[in-house]
Amino acid sequence: MNSTLKLWTQLGLGTALAGGLLAACSGEAGGGEGATGEAGAPGAAATAGEGEGGAGEGEGGAGEGEAAASGGEGEGGVAVANAAKDPVAYGIALAVAEAHVVAARDAYAAGKKDAAGEMFAHPVSEVLLDMDPAFATLGVKDMKPLFTAASDAALAGKPVAEVNKAYDAIIAALRAAAAKAPKGDASSARVSGAVIADLVERASAMYRQLAKNDAYEPYLDGYGFARVAMSAFAASGAGIKGENPALHAAITEALALLKQAYPGAARPAKLPAEPGALSGASAKVMLAAGG
Repeated sequence: MNSTLKLWTQLGLGTALAGGLLAACSGEAGGGEGATGEAGAPGAAATAGEGEGGAGEGEGGAGEGEAAASGGEGEGGVAVANAAKDPVAYGIALAVAEAHVVAARDAYAAGKKDAAGEMFAHPVSEVLLDMDPAFATLGVKDMKPLFTAASDAALAGKPVAEVNKAYDAIIAALRAAAAKAPKGDASSARVSGAVIADLVERASAMYRQLAKNDAYEPYLDGYGFARVAMSAFAASGAGIKGENPALHAAITEALALLKQAYPGAARPAKLPAEPGALSGASAKVMLAAGG
């Protein structure tokens, strides 16, 4: 069992992150590293495993490693088997979907039409299809058509206002789905902290790929994860601080670095942050979350 899974097992948050702490789309991004990112990168992800395959240890990815213990994992590295019962797994699934559409909206505004269209569509195959059983159990309305409609609008070059309207419809559906999240023993602050920690690690894992991968998609993925982590922390930071001040401080530090690393939806010509610093900050978040 890898150290990341041990940490979340100690938290009593079920299997939510058994396959979660990894980069959601790095396997799709192309480039020289494929789904593994930088094998020697320090920090939590070097232990948990990076890329689309999950937190599996060894070449088989999710099928052979720890993610197999989760009983099922979505293509985007989201542990979905217990999502209908585990609020962290459920929250991560929604957050990963939101990260994609935030990135898509901002990429479209930056003139990246094709990338935006693809990013709007990714959650359908990476998260939502695998979440269908959990959504059905919890009475969540099928939202896949909203993502497809936003993707179509972006690929067709529709006006920004029209694409933003499609984005708003997705966010409204995600918020409605969040309202039906399963209940668990963990406090809301604890759940929020776990979800944010997952997003921080995903963003960090994406960034570790960029020095050897000039593709746009891994940057855009990381940008979306970072932005949703920031918005989630703005909403729940006070509760996290009251319950776990060390975690609040660690997330604050990590998000400051992520803001520097991902200054906007367009990838900078020169990477503005040190990957090792992000890895270290993410590791601190994980350790604090386990405290």
